[in-house]
Amino acid sequence: MTFAIPDEILLALKANLETLASTIRWPQPSSCLVGQLSSGAASQLAGVPKAYFLSHLADYGVDTFDLTEEETLHDFENA
Repeated sequence: MTFAIPDEILLALKANLETLASTIRWPQPSSCLVGQLSSGAASQLAGVPKAYFLSHLADYGVDTFDLTEEETLHDFENA
């Protein structure tokens, strides 16, 4: 996908192309595609390493684990 971003927009946002591209790409995989793509594919689409992607999903309100309270307690008891 290619975007044409005028220099005036970059100046107004006080951003460079790399920063703006990261901002545009990041929320899409984290908020919409989790559960549809593997975490590796979603992190690749976001343009960030998988570990970074997984550790920052909560910043966008995305749960990385879908466990009930009972399942979580069970896991803690058996750890």
